[in-house]
Amino acid sequence: MARVLVLGYGNSLRSDDGLGWHAAVEMARTSVSPDVTILPCHQLTPDLAEPVQSADTVIFLDCTREGDAGDVRCRELVPEPVPTSLTHDLSPSALLALASELYGVCPRAYLLTICGESYAHGEMLSPKVSRQLPELREMARRLIEDSLCQTATALGGFP
Repeated sequence: MARVLVLGYGNSLRSDDGLGWHAAVEMARTSVSPDVTILPCHQLTPDLAEPVQSADTVIFLDCTREGDAGDVRCRELVPEPVPTSLTHDLSPSALLALASELYGVCPRAYLLTICGESYAHGEMLSPKVSRQLPELREMARRLIEDSLCQTATALGGFP
Protein backbone atom coordinates (compact mmCIF):
# COMPACT_ATOMS: atom_id res chain seq x y z
CA MET A 1 0.00 0.00 0.00
CA ALA A 2 1.44 3.37 -1.04
CA ARG A 3 1.31 5.96 1.68
CA VAL A 4 1.46 8.69 -0.97
CA LEU A 5 -0.13 8.40 -4.40
CA VAL A 6 0.76 10.92 -7.11
CA LEU A 7 -1.64 11.08 -10.06
CA GLY A 8 -0.37 13.21 -12.94
CA TYR A 9 -2.89 13.47 -15.73
CA GLY A 10 -3.54 15.20 -19.02
CA ASN A 11 -3.36 14.75 -22.77
CA SER A 12 0.33 14.44 -23.61
CA LEU A 13 -0.45 15.19 -27.28
CA ARG A 14 -1.97 18.64 -26.54
CA SER A 15 1.03 20.68 -25.40
CA ASP A 16 0.46 22.13 -21.91
CA ASP A 17 -2.60 19.94 -21.30
CA GLY A 18 -0.11 17.09 -20.85
CA LEU A 19 1.67 18.85 -17.96
CA GLY A 20 0.46 16.47 -15.24
CA TRP A 21 1.34 13.41 -17.28
CA HIS A 22 4.82 14.77 -18.13
CA ALA A 23 5.49 15.76 -14.49
CA ALA A 24 4.45 12.31 -13.23
CA VAL A 25 6.67 10.55 -15.78
CA GLU A 26 9.66 12.66 -14.69
CA MET A 27 8.94 12.08 -11.00
CA ALA A 28 8.56 8.32 -11.53
CA ARG A 29 12.02 8.18 -13.08
CA THR A 30 13.63 9.59 -9.93
CA SER A 31 11.39 8.21 -7.17
CA VAL A 32 13.05 5.61 -4.97
CA SER A 33 10.65 5.40 -2.03
CA PRO A 34 8.51 2.28 -1.74
CA ASP A 35 6.00 4.47 0.12
CA VAL A 36 5.28 6.59 -2.97
CA THR A 37 3.42 5.44 -6.07
CA ILE A 38 3.42 7.72 -9.09
CA LEU A 39 0.89 7.09 -11.85
CA PRO A 40 0.93 9.07 -15.10
CA CYS A 41 -2.49 8.83 -16.76
CA HIS A 42 -4.37 10.59 -19.50
CA GLN A 43 -7.50 11.13 -17.44
CA LEU A 44 -8.94 10.37 -14.03
CA THR A 45 -11.22 7.35 -14.27
CA PRO A 46 -13.41 5.47 -11.76
CA ASP A 47 -10.95 2.56 -11.53
CA LEU A 48 -8.47 4.90 -9.80
CA ALA A 49 -10.73 4.95 -6.71
CA GLU A 50 -9.06 1.72 -5.54
CA PRO A 51 -5.48 3.06 -5.34
CA VAL A 52 -6.82 6.37 -3.98
CA GLN A 53 -8.52 4.64 -1.06
CA SER A 54 -5.35 2.84 -0.02
CA ALA A 55 -3.21 6.01 0.19
CA ASP A 56 -2.77 8.35 3.14
CA THR A 57 -2.23 11.31 0.81
CA VAL A 58 -3.04 11.82 -2.87
CA ILE A 59 -1.36 14.51 -4.95
CA PHE A 60 -2.98 15.39 -8.27
CA LEU A 61 -0.86 17.14 -10.93
CA ASP A 62 -2.67 18.96 -13.73
CA CYS A 63 -2.70 21.91 -16.06
CA THR A 64 -5.33 24.60 -15.60
CA ARG A 65 -6.72 27.46 -17.64
CA GLU A 66 -7.33 29.56 -14.51
CA GLY A 67 -4.83 32.36 -13.95
CA ASP A 68 -1.92 33.67 -15.97
CA ALA A 69 0.27 31.34 -18.01
CA GLY A 70 2.93 29.86 -15.73
CA ASP A 71 1.08 30.47 -12.43
CA VAL A 72 1.73 27.58 -10.01
CA ARG A 73 -0.94 26.79 -7.43
CA CYS A 74 -1.59 24.27 -4.69
CA ARG A 75 -4.90 23.71 -2.97
CA GLU A 76 -6.22 21.10 -0.61
CA LEU A 77 -9.17 19.17 -1.99
CA VAL A 78 -12.40 17.97 -0.45
CA PRO A 79 -14.65 15.29 -1.92
CA GLU A 80 -17.50 16.46 -4.13
CA PRO A 81 -20.50 14.31 -4.95
CA VAL A 82 -20.03 12.01 -7.92
CA PRO A 83 -22.44 12.69 -10.79
CA THR A 84 -25.14 10.05 -11.07
CA SER A 85 -24.01 9.20 -14.59
CA LEU A 86 -20.31 8.44 -14.34
CA THR A 87 -18.31 9.39 -17.39
CA HIS A 88 -14.89 8.14 -18.40
CA ASP A 89 -13.15 10.98 -16.60
CA LEU A 90 -13.68 12.56 -13.21
CA SER A 91 -12.50 15.65 -11.37
CA PRO A 92 -10.07 15.01 -8.51
CA SER A 93 -12.78 15.89 -5.96
CA ALA A 94 -15.27 13.51 -7.61
CA LEU A 95 -12.65 10.73 -7.55
CA LEU A 96 -12.14 11.34 -3.82
CA ALA A 97 -15.90 11.16 -3.27
CA LEU A 98 -16.09 7.92 -5.25
CA ALA A 99 -13.32 6.37 -3.13
CA SER A 100 -15.18 7.47 -0.02
CA GLU A 101 -18.47 6.06 -1.27
CA LEU A 102 -17.02 2.73 -2.41
CA TYR A 103 -14.45 2.10 0.32
CA GLY A 104 -15.48 4.33 3.21
CA VAL A 105 -12.18 6.23 3.28
CA CYS A 106 -11.01 9.51 1.85
CA PRO A 107 -7.33 10.42 2.05
CA ARG A 108 -5.98 13.93 2.38
CA ALA A 109 -5.54 15.30 -1.14
CA TYR A 110 -3.95 18.22 -2.94
CA LEU A 111 -4.19 19.59 -6.46
CA LEU A 112 -1.02 21.13 -7.87
CA THR A 113 -1.47 23.05 -11.11
CA ILE A 114 0.32 25.29 -13.55
CA CYS A 115 -1.74 27.58 -15.75
CA GLY A 116 -1.15 26.58 -19.36
CA GLU A 117 -0.30 28.77 -22.30
CA SER A 118 -0.77 26.46 -25.31
CA TYR A 119 -3.18 23.60 -25.95
CA ALA A 120 -2.26 23.08 -29.59
CA HIS A 121 -1.32 19.69 -31.01
CA GLY A 122 2.17 18.76 -29.89
CA GLU A 123 4.12 16.87 -27.26
CA MET A 124 6.21 19.77 -25.95
CA LEU A 125 5.23 22.02 -23.05
CA SER A 126 5.24 25.77 -23.66
CA PRO A 127 8.28 27.72 -22.40
CA LYS A 128 6.31 29.38 -19.55
CA VAL A 129 5.04 26.03 -18.28
CA SER A 130 8.41 24.29 -18.74
CA ARG A 131 10.11 26.97 -16.63
CA GLN A 132 7.65 26.35 -13.77
CA LEU A 133 7.88 22.56 -13.83
CA PRO A 134 10.74 22.45 -11.26
CA GLU A 135 8.63 24.51 -8.84
CA LEU A 136 5.68 22.14 -9.26
CA ARG A 137 7.90 19.11 -8.64
CA GLU A 138 9.39 20.80 -5.54
CA MET A 139 5.91 21.50 -4.17
CA ALA A 140 5.00 17.85 -4.72
CA ARG A 141 8.25 16.71 -3.06
CA ARG A 142 7.49 18.83 0.03
CA LEU A 143 3.94 17.47 0.26
CA ILE A 144 5.25 13.92 -0.05
CA GLU A 145 7.87 14.51 2.64
CA ASP A 146 5.32 16.14 4.99
CA SER A 147 2.86 13.29 4.48
CA LEU A 148 5.45 10.61 5.16
CA CYS A 149 6.60 12.44 8.31
CA GLN A 150 3.03 12.89 9.59
CA THR A 151 2.21 9.23 9.00
CA ALA A 152 5.36 8.08 10.79
CA THR A 153 4.63 10.39 13.73
CA ALA A 154 1.03 9.13 13.94
CA LEU A 155 2.34 5.56 14.05
CA GLY A 156 4.80 6.47 16.82
CA GLY A 157 7.88 6.01 14.69
CA PHE A 158 10.28 8.00 12.60
CA PRO A 159 10.11 8.49 8.82
